[in-house]
Amino acid sequence: MTPLAATHDTAHMGWFSRAENWMDSKGKGAWIVAMILGFIFFWPVGLALVLYITYTNRWSKDMFKKTACRSRSFKRHMHVMTPTGNSAFDAYREDTLRRLEDEQKSFEEFLERLRAAKDKSEFDEFMDERSKKATQEHTEDA
Repeated sequence: MTPLAATHDTAHMGWFSRAENWMDSKGKGAWIVAMILGFIFFWPVGLALVLYITYTNRWSKDMFKKTACRSRSFKRHMHVMTPTGNSAFDAYREDTLRRLEDEQKSFEEFLERLRAAKDKSEFDEFMDERSKKATQEHTEDA
């Protein structure tokens, strides 16, 4: 179990959080098996798990960022460098790819802000609990 998950009381967590913590405690293999079974029994479940793992960085912060983005960027530039012979289509394709890259960048920035807000919220909650505990201990000593 992750240190963060170990600090939370499982009685107050929903079924999804408990399942997520259980999967994390079993390791990458459990996530892989769940994805495979999801694709076998009902493919949208498998796809949802792939997306969830990708966008929540279940395995590591850098797993999908550096190499995958470089590879996509390289492939995109290699593909764009080969003109089709139709200038209108080439201009449309370039504009669409640029727009999609901008949207991807905006979405990644949004996710970073979301993660930062969640971290701040958890930290503020911790500090509030700590302050209440200190105040309570101070009033009991008096």
